[in-house]
Amino acid sequence: MTSRKVRVAIVGASGYTALEAIEWLIDHPHVEIVAATSRQANGSMLADMHPSLVRRIRLPVEDLTSKQIAERADVALTCLPHGASAHIIMELLDEGCRVIDLSADYRLSTPELYKKWYGEVHPDPSRLGKTPYGLPELFADQLADARLVANPGCYPTSAILPLSPLLKEGLISPKDIIVDSKSGVSGAGRTPKLGNLYCEVNESISAYSIGNHRHQPEIVDIVHRFSGVAPEVIFTPHLTPMERGILSTIYVHPTSGVTANQIRECLLSYYSVEGFVRVVSHMPATKYVARTNYVDISVWESGPRIVLVSAIDNLVKGASGAAVQNLNHMFGFEPSTAIG
Repeated sequence: MTSRKVRVAIVGASGYTALEAIEWLIDHPHVEIVAATSRQANGSMLADMHPSLVRRIRLPVEDLTSKQIAERADVALTCLPHGASAHIIMELLDEGCRVIDLSADYRLSTPELYKKWYGEVHPDPSRLGKTPYGLPELFADQLADARLVANPGCYPTSAILPLSPLLKEGLISPKDIIVDSKSGVSGAGRTPKLGNLYCEVNESISAYSIGNHRHQPEIVDIVHRFSGVAPEVIFTPHLTPMERGILSTIYVHPTSGVTANQIRECLLSYYSVEGFVRVVSHMPATKYVARTNYVDISVWESGPRIVLVSAIDNLVKGASGAAVQNLNHMFGFEPSTAIG
């Protein structure tokens, strides 16, 4: 554990994930936020961009080079869109700054998979498949010495945590897995889009990106990475008229003779020492995990299938809370520090 406060830079400070990370890190006893960057708001104060931060932090928003960021900070949280993130991360790593990347740029295992789903040639292909995936519940042993951590996607977090132990232990079939997920509007980011306007979203629920959502390959890739089993996953996301939260209903086939209770016991065994995963007997709901880093998972029988239900806050455990959790592992702090 470091003997002084860890200096943190927020790179790309204008969005919801950046705001969420700042709000958690302000109260972290071992962290000091030393820089916030945005090309769009150079010269303004952080509280001008996020008025909820008035009287909580006084920090200018600057357009800094990677070298300037690395001179000030021990670690950078990059809250940038995919594609833009990798270019800056390469420079930050070259300058000796550790990075937690909240984009999708380092989550997938191969350049081919990245190009297929993101339509771009990855600028830093040698790090794909070698960058730790930031789910400490599954990959904690890879985080302490990591220079770069790929923070998970929000939908994938809600599916990977229930599925991975069950596939690794052979309790469910890897075939015909259905992940049906509902998300609040904040998951689409802060940039205005027609489909996210109040009049479009209010009093409505809609599916989107059926068969081509970029989180589908992330779920498959990371579950395979942990369990050694490549699942066949149909993933369908839905937009719901709420600010935050994800509820995923996951339909699986148990292997021969396996009961719901065995599946429940497996999840309890895997996550008994993980403070943020709660295997519950009640039906999970987004309101029970809102503004927390918890994941609630329950197990239900439904004819020949088992139904797994998981709930997270997409901005916390699905993004910025996980980033703080990863930071704690990287610097030797108690994993629940500031997010417990």
